[in-house]
Amino acid sequence: MVRMRTAICDLLGIDLPLLAFSHCRDVVAEVSLAGGFGVLGGSMFTPEQLETELAWIDDHVQGRPYGVDIIVPERAAAMQPGAAVDMDVLQAAIPDEHRAYVAEILAAHGVRASADETASWNVPSPDDLLDVAFSHPIKLIANALGVPPAVMLERGRAAGVPVAALVGAKEHAIRQVAAGVDIIIAQGTEAGGHCGEVTTMVLVPEVVEAVAPVPVLAAGGIVTGRQMAASIALGAAGVWTGSVWLTTPEAETAPHTREKFLKATSRDTVRSKGRTGKPSRQLRSSWTEAWEQPNSPTPLQMPLQTLISEPALRHVDALAAAGDKGAQELATYWVGQGVGLMNEVKSTRNVVYEMASDYADAVERVARTLDPDTV
Repeated sequence: MVRMRTAICDLLGIDLPLLAFSHCRDVVAEVSLAGGFGVLGGSMFTPEQLETELAWIDDHVQGRPYGVDIIVPERAAAMQPGAAVDMDVLQAAIPDEHRAYVAEILAAHGVRASADETASWNVPSPDDLLDVAFSHPIKLIANALGVPPAVMLERGRAAGVPVAALVGAKEHAIRQVAAGVDIIIAQGTEAGGHCGEVTTMVLVPEVVEAVAPVPVLAAGGIVTGRQMAASIALGAAGVWTGSVWLTTPEAETAPHTREKFLKATSRDTVRSKGRTGKPSRQLRSSWTEAWEQPNSPTPLQMPLQTLISEPALRHVDALAAAGDKGAQELATYWVGQGVGLMNEVKSTRNVVYEMASDYADAVERVARTLDPDTV
């Protein structure tokens, strides 16, 4: 097994500078056990669910380090500490036009809305999720949108837990470091989920130069060890990955969507506001195309768009798995442009091992380009 030494390996106590973001606890545990660092995306869990997930991870990682990622948009961070999220107020803020449009999209594909299509979608208090996260032996806490709230930074410092944050532009990275963030994740536009417009190849060295000596993780379209080696060459201390785990059998990916990923090319993704209200890269489908039509309503701000899209898309996933053709046309999920390289199902551990081997091959290949007489 290849072992590497970078600033992030030393900081987190890992063998490979490979961080894996996943909503699935199995992926998190498997990556950590294989020498990388699993990070559980916890924002869609209730505090009770997050407690269950983290307790399970504690029982299965054999003491290996792992982390948690929680989305706390800056608007939410400005709320009074401990303030509850009033779901009734949020639901009432959704225009009838948007609810009707979701029903129209489904009906156009022969999908009947489920009885709970507009049922309340959980938006937990960030403070409650932080309480749960810091009650476990996490070794990293990350915030995926904007500058982490002061309480996250303070609790991270008090617990000796590094705080990471994702950025899509150099100026955002500078702002994050000024606020006290310990690790910057420079995420290019190739990434799945929320992303900016600058490519990974350009963004990473820009951010590395701007925030040195703060360690930077490269993210966006990285699904091979060759790309991990390239990221290190660009000055990153490691990589932050997400999409590559979505075609593993352990991942949370809906069955039909996994099949679509395996057949997709790098051109089959799109940045759309139609799922969360902010630009996020996902697999192009009839759902994403519907929100690009001239007659479509403007997507709502986060989290309101999530409240109308997630229940519908969860329903679509269930019907797609059962063979419903209309639902299969609508099915989508977040994924980056690296999906074009994700052509077969591999176990999570095998993905880690193959990335490590591919990294070693790439480093040797680059080393052979040097004339030994001039080094």
